[in-house]
Amino acid sequence: MTSSPADIRTLLIVEDDAAFARTLVRSFERRGYQVLHAAGMEEMEALLQTHQPGYAVVDLKLKGDATGLTCVQALHQHNPDMLIVVLTGYASIATAVEAIKLGACHYLAKPSNTDDIEAAFERAEGSTDVALTQRAASIKTLEWERIHETLAETGFNISETARRLGMHRRTLARKLGKQQVK
Repeated sequence: MTSSPADIRTLLIVEDDAAFARTLVRSFERRGYQVLHAAGMEEMEALLQTHQPGYAVVDLKLKGDATGLTCVQALHQHNPDMLIVVLTGYASIATAVEAIKLGACHYLAKPSNTDDIEAAFERAEGSTDVALTQRAASIKTLEWERIHETLAETGFNISETARRLGMHRRTLARKLGKQQVK
């Protein structure tokens, strides 16, 4: 890690779920981090004017116009050495690939805890020892990933996603409701 000593333990959490954010803030503070919290892009940009975090945890789906991917891109442009973990209940291969391309060092599906996030910061370099799966993706998995890829493309707009996928909005809502996502 190439962060300076002044910001080595400063963590920025970009999360719009206030209860989950409070839990993360308390947990990381107990581990010795100085923790900053932003509920969205505007608050994040304001904090970056006065702070230089070395770490960030970004929720993929945020309320408002900006997505977590937009935040990852802005954070990486602000400090290319920042270790950024994307945390999401809407995991898909498409958004994972984009998050890494935009500057995240890791992508974790919820539920993940502080141990998982801290371990992701420590594994920022990647590993060639990850076991390859022998299982082919099912049709349901491929459909789920296509839905989430389109959701991300539309800024998580359900109506526009349904239109692009050629399905009724209620059908899409039912499909999304069947998955246990947070």
